[in-house]
Amino acid sequence: MADKLFLEVVRSPGLAHLSYLVGHGGLAAVIDARRDGEPYLELARAHGCRIAHLFETHRNEDYVTGSVELARRTGAEIHHGSGLDWGFGREVTEGDEFRLGDIRLRVLATPGHTDESISLTLADAAFSEEPVAVFTGDALFLGDVGRTDFYPERAREVAALLHHSLFEKLLPLGDHVLLYPAHGAGSVCGSGMASREFSTLGYERRFNPALQVADRDVFIERKLAERHMQPPYFRLMEHYNQHGDAPALAGLLEPRVLTPDEFQQALDRGAVALDVREPEAFAGSFLPGSIHIPKDMLAAYAGWLLPFDRDLVLVPTEPADVVAALKPLRRIGYDRVTGYLGGGMHAWETTGRELDAVGVVTARQLQDALADD
Repeated sequence: MADKLFLEVVRSPGLAHLSYLVGHGGLAAVIDARRDGEPYLELARAHGCRIAHLFETHRNEDYVTGSVELARRTGAEIHHGSGLDWGFGREVTEGDEFRLGDIRLRVLATPGHTDESISLTLADAAFSEEPVAVFTGDALFLGDVGRTDFYPERAREVAALLHHSLFEKLLPLGDHVLLYPAHGAGSVCGSGMASREFSTLGYERRFNPALQVADRDVFIERKLAERHMQPPYFRLMEHYNQHGDAPALAGLLEPRVLTPDEFQQALDRGAVALDVREPEAFAGSFLPGSIHIPKDMLAAYAGWLLPFDRDLVLVPTEPADVVAALKPLRRIGYDRVTGYLGGGMHAWETTGRELDAVGVVTARQLQDALADD
């Protein structure tokens, strides 16, 4: 399959993160790799390609990048924009070009979301040197544009930079150009994003609400009026992704099966009990003081509620829940998951230890109670 030009999307549910593998002629590149990089390796093998380049469109804030670890495993070179004191890879500048068979990836400086933000245009040289697609990182999304609140002391300046990147760099590439951003609907990196994953610059020019404000001054004022939330875990992600010093996944210890006694000893040493069961199970009975985040909601809420400086011990329904919970936790840097309660709540209950519960009422009971008031 190495003679076929391809583009593969690798999705990270919960984080709404989109990363990409593109390639042709036996060579491939990954754009905005996530921490657990096995999917890129598997896809590259399926296409008969060697991963030669790894691109960071910017220092991402909402997940641990996987470029450094992928580089160790593949020998690929890491590339990122200037404007940040990176601890790994090498800087690229506008106009730099990378060839993967007939693919031409060309760097476009698109600051605003962050100073070092870049976009990558993709041309199929078998037909034209003009771009057919563009990877925009967090500069331009489907239905929104990048947030500009990471430099509050330079708020007006960075909003102006984003306006220039959008209206003077990206949109002039052509209405036909396909758009591939680093995030989709549900990401904390923007708001109002479309639930679809496909668009063109022309469609966004016409229907993206943020692009209907072409006037520079009006655009700046609207960006200044935005109010975005910044989860506490962003700070650690920014450090890891600037310096490239996140622990290697291969070196992390797997969580141990804990007896109720061992689980209690971990709590006594300061570990946090994280209950990853379904809400109905948690409401029925739970460990006093535990934090409840269902396993399929960890990517969205763990970074708001859990500390990085304490061990986490899990309360699952079954061992498979531990595997499901580890993926989103490790994608955002929670590496101190040291154990889980073997036998789940049943094992805990049989020891006679204290339990708590959440009262539950039916809709009819709630209706009757409201009527009585």
